Amino acid sequence: MRKGIQAVLISAILFAFYYFGFDYFGKTAGTVVSVFSTLTVVSIGFMIFMENRHPSATMAWILLLALIPVVGLVFYWLFGQNYFKRRKYDKKAQRDIMAYESEALQRSTPDLSSFKPDHRQILQLSQRLARTPISFSTETKVLTNGEETFSALLPELRKARHHIHMEYYIYRSDEIGTEIKNILIQKAREGVSVRFIVDAVGSLQLPPSFLNEMQEAGVRTAVFGSPRTIFFTSRVNYRNHRKIVVIDGSVGFMGGLNIGDEYLSRNKTYGFWRDTHMLVKGEAVRTLQVIFMQDWQYVTDEVMTEQEYYSPELLESQRGAVQIIASGPDNERRALKHIFFSMIVSAKKSVWLATPYFIPDDDILTALRVAALSGLDVRILFPAKPDKWLPFLASHSYFPTLLDAGVEIFEYERGFLHSKLLIVDGEIATIGTANMDMRSFHLNFEVNALLVETESVLQMVHDFERDLQFATLIDQDKFMNKPIIFRLLESGARLMSPLL
Repeated sequence: MRKGIQAVLISAILFAFYYFGFDYFGKTAGTVVSVFSTLTVVSIGFMIFMENRHPSATMAWILLLALIPVVGLVFYWLFGQNYFKRRKYDKKAQRDIMAYESEALQRSTPDLSSFKPDHRQILQLSQRLARTPISFSTETKVLTNGEETFSALLPELRKARHHIHMEYYIYRSDEIGTEIKNILIQKAREGVSVRFIVDAVGSLQLPPSFLNEMQEAGVRTAVFGSPRTIFFTSRVNYRNHRKIVVIDGSVGFMGGLNIGDEYLSRNKTYGFWRDTHMLVKGEAVRTLQVIFMQDWQYVTDEVMTEQEYYSPELLESQRGAVQIIASGPDNERRALKHIFFSMIVSAKKSVWLATPYFIPDDDILTALRVAALSGLDVRILFPAKPDKWLPFLASHSYFPTLLDAGVEIFEYERGFLHSKLLIVDGEIATIGTANMDMRSFHLNFEVNALLVETESVLQMVHDFERDLQFATLIDQDKFMNKPIIFRLLESGARLMSPLL
């Protein structure tokens, strides 16, 4: 019997007991709650146990169910069950694999002999995990913060002649969001094919009228996850966190920035917004296009095979290698997590990490500790102020063991840090949408670029060093002697870390 049906039956039995079991067990609320709690923990706990999850995640769910059974049951129904993922994403996973492998097969086997052995090993691993091709004919440009990003994006949108494909987790109907909407509407009226995807949870505040206006002008829009039913199913747990723009098949954008005024530092709550995006030209744009097309097919069932969508502008060979990597709950290989791990353990000199949320699993945590204990220069750049308190507190609970191993942790104080970077030895790096947390590893649809010995890696090193000028190194003694209330909150938040 499928676990989804089992969950429904168990829930029905539990609630039937709740309403009709008073006479048998007594009418005191304490007795009913006690028996109800026991049945909830045992039944749902058994289902979680049989799914062979990671022990920490299993224990976190069982603890939540034991402490607050009714709330725990609701949380498990919305966030914990894997039935929807297995049923819904199996088909998407199969289609994605076929598309990525077809894309890779159309290119010649990459010659990696000119790369260092450890870099060659990472490229071989990433190609097997992600199944996407490695490109030597791709030009990338790091876009530092919102001003550079939108100053590059808007002119490219206005130059579009054939198509614009856009996919964002968060899209706001504010000043920059409206400006881009107007460009899309104008291009659609000019005959440009415009497709637009937003995530139902990330863009929950986007008014329906906003999308309706675009649709009336000829922009084809799609929403990842039904906005009407999303909070009554487990699909709320699996979000499309990608940020992708492809224009005429020759220019692409990807990285950490969504569409909203706060990304241009116009929001007083956040102040200065530090983020990183990337402009892509040449061969790797085709991979971004394939990823978008697969997501578009998933939400609309439209299959696009026209060759003009897949013909990037060809460039001469560039320095280094670029690979676009898609990851998500439909990919059981956990491509990005394993690539991050491989990069860290391959480091010879340094590991530099910037992330707004730091909730690693045991593998990543151990890799960072071992790197620091081995004498490598391991630095983590983290925001001094949160945008979300629970992940912020949970992140701090991981700091003591890292500080003890010699990891230097810097708190960025100029504003809010949203960059998602991993730089190893100043020569290999990854940039994209994935945070260093379990949600990005296991639950969200993400897209990152792996850069090996490219000019953009040098720019990322420069930006990281500049960011450190606006950051304060955490003093281990002061951090460990913080008030007990903060340590309790951090420890409590950590219990939820496998669920975040």
